[in-house]
Amino acid sequence: MDPMLNMAVRAARAAGDLIMRYLDRVDTLHITAKSRNDFVSEVDKQAEQEIVNILHKAYPQHGFLGEEGGRQGFGKSEYTWVIDPLDGTTNFLHGFPAFCVSIALLHRDRIECGVIYDPLRQELFTAKRGGGAMLDNRRLRVTKQLVFEGALLGTGFPFKEQSNNDAYFGMFRDLMKDAAGVRRAGSAALDLAYVACGRLDGFWEIGLMPWDIAAGILLIQEAGGIVTDFEEGDKLFETGNILGANPKLHALMYETIAPHVTDSLRFNG
Repeated sequence: MDPMLNMAVRAARAAGDLIMRYLDRVDTLHITAKSRNDFVSEVDKQAEQEIVNILHKAYPQHGFLGEEGGRQGFGKSEYTWVIDPLDGTTNFLHGFPAFCVSIALLHRDRIECGVIYDPLRQELFTAKRGGGAMLDNRRLRVTKQLVFEGALLGTGFPFKEQSNNDAYFGMFRDLMKDAAGVRRAGSAALDLAYVACGRLDGFWEIGLMPWDIAAGILLIQEAGGIVTDFEEGDKLFETGNILGANPKLHALMYETIAPHVTDSLRFNG
């Protein structure tokens, strides 16, 4: 395994172990609201610090972009670690079994490796640019689903920002019309990993952050899928909008959501 990917795996597992130690005593945690419907616990902070400590020790010149710690060490290196220490915090706090650790490495803004670790199931998703995507020791491929009939899609509701609700629910209505089902589990990173391994045929969401999607983008790409913003471009980090699936289904999903994409989504996310 690539040394940097290997170090990311080590950090993700360490954070996952820390998260699991708190699973049965969530009621003792200190929890604060960062914004509407967006919560952070001391577990999030401790898990991110654990990740940063491990990666910084190995690569002291690298920068960090974390959900809880923000930007650290920028300008010293062309490499940046993008970290979500606990994607699905609300799920974790409620004992809902869908949360994960997500770590990606950027080199000059290009995603080079990614790790998504589900500590509850002990499933490790990894991807290396040009080296494929893996679930533990199994090579991943996106599904070959060509039409909406029989397709299982994933999504996330725009729970923090309500201004794009009409656009989103228009997409939801039209995409679910012929699909076998739509799932909203509450962890975008895990949903993207599920597209990469074929548990979901496609995924879309509005207004995500780089740490939510960086590792998942590379997983889908290395599993043979396509990931774009809502204009079939690559401004996912800028807009926060994401659409991922195999090439054929991605085209169908894009055609379906395109009439609902507003200027607000194009320019502001």
